[in-house]
Amino acid sequence: MTLGVGIVMLVHTALDRAEQVARHWAKAGCPVVIHVDKSVPRRAHDAFRKALADVEDLRFSRRHRCEWGSWGLVAATQDASALMLRDFAEVRHVYLASGSCLPLRPVAELAAYLAERPKTDFIESATTADVPWTIGGLEEERFTLLFPFSWRRQRFLFDRFVDLQRRVRFKRKMPNGIVPHMGSQWWCLTRQTLSAILEDPERKTYDRYFSRVWIPDESYFQTLARQYSPRIESRSLTLSKFDFQGKPHIFYDDHLQLLKRSDCFVARKIWPKADRLYDAFMGPHAEDQHRDEPSPGKIDRIFARAVERRTRGRPGLYMHSRFPNYGWENGQTAEKYSVFQGFDALFRDFDLWLARTTGCQVHGHLFAPARAEFANGQPVIQGALSDAAGLRDMNPKAFLTNFTWNLRGERQCFQFSPADTQKIVPHFGTDPNAQVSIISGAWAVPLFRSNRNFGELRAEAALYQQIEAKMLEELRKPHVKARVRAWTMAEFIEAPMEPLQTIIDEIGQTTGRRLTEAPVMEDLTGFGQFLQNLKNQGMHPYLMGDFPIDPSPEAKPKRRRKKPYLVS
Repeated sequence: MTLGVGIVMLVHTALDRAEQVARHWAKAGCPVVIHVDKSVPRRAHDAFRKALADVEDLRFSRRHRCEWGSWGLVAATQDASALMLRDFAEVRHVYLASGSCLPLRPVAELAAYLAERPKTDFIESATTADVPWTIGGLEEERFTLLFPFSWRRQRFLFDRFVDLQRRVRFKRKMPNGIVPHMGSQWWCLTRQTLSAILEDPERKTYDRYFSRVWIPDESYFQTLARQYSPRIESRSLTLSKFDFQGKPHIFYDDHLQLLKRSDCFVARKIWPKADRLYDAFMGPHAEDQHRDEPSPGKIDRIFARAVERRTRGRPGLYMHSRFPNYGWENGQTAEKYSVFQGFDALFRDFDLWLARTTGCQVHGHLFAPARAEFANGQPVIQGALSDAAGLRDMNPKAFLTNFTWNLRGERQCFQFSPADTQKIVPHFGTDPNAQVSIISGAWAVPLFRSNRNFGELRAEAALYQQIEAKMLEELRKPHVKARVRAWTMAEFIEAPMEPLQTIIDEIGQTTGRRLTEAPVMEDLTGFGQFLQNLKNQGMHPYLMGDFPIDPSPEAKPKRRRKKPYLVS
């Protein structure tokens, strides 16, 4: 008994599976017309035809070479559809499928569904202006330019010819003023609409035009159906999903429950070796399944999450699918971290005080010239991250990314100075997870306390000041996303509790308590004179701010203050 549905199959690979599916359609009462890609070897083609010779309502159409994005796909569909309409007069709907398509529901349900909608064409059809589906390709230009070269085999000629047409402002006009539409290649059209397209007196004009359109199988029937169909539902009855690059998703055995939830009639692309899927949907128990209205939207959320995971991933985790592409990272680092410059130079045992006050893990100078100074002197931390400076400096950004990822779950703090590797500074600035606190000029305190030749100190101070000035300039650029705070040394020591409290509050490890203990500041007696000596030698230490010569602010005889930052 004929169900009124004819199946056109485009086959180019996995001929054994195509034979199985064709028999399934024919056994259910659907006439089948098969087009075999001309690129399939003659021996394989003949064996395929011989294997299906016993199927009564099955035909093979004239073969075309069906390269992706070429006119051959449309020509193959035209010939197969014309043969279907000619040999099977009882067919009311023609369903276009591929050899990798799999019926998900009993064929009788599809036939009943279409019988209730005898004048409805199911074909995805939308203008490029309304729905920008194209990914990494052409939109309106696919209809206005010529495309005589293969995008896959002749990519260089394809791109150069497109550029040439743009330069000379070449532009084709749509024949008879029709409006181009695009959509899925897989449609189900009524006999009336399909015959009107194939028998149109202007068909040669349309064929000539679309034969030079890029990817015409996604626009030929989608455009012309709008000219003749009394009713179009702009959707495909075939479930097909595409990734963010426009490539079709392949369904495997572990997608069984997902395909069942979709309630769609047909799905593509199915992996040829997915035995579980073929047995489940074309086996003897498939008829027992009760299905509702086709609703691929039920699984769209799952695919959307999969695409997001592949393109964005988890914060601070670089994957093979995203690593080579700049800007594809979902956050440069996994968690928030704090960078302190000048604090360990100005305060004694600042790292111990900070760890005790915040409960964070506090490291030394991660980017010190000799080694990465991990907390507690560890040579290797979680994730087998070594303290070797050579490994770190090959890619400082990747080192910091691995550092925050391996130690995620706990706030990390570390020291920095002008003597450290500076290649990481631009990364600090563009990382929203970074909290950078700087006491500019504090690097001079260790120089002041060292017992070295003043000429050496002057040269080193000039170098450090130049490096720190560049760092501050980098961290003040408009594109900076880090939380950056900078104080001159002079203004910081006037009232250090306020900035320290602000930093601790922002770290957020404590519950808003006021600081009751401050780190012990180094003895700065004579530091002002040291800076004056630098000036006298021709080096202007401007990053320290307006620092008094002597005595230091903490040593001046004045009323004792109650703030607990006094030097003991």
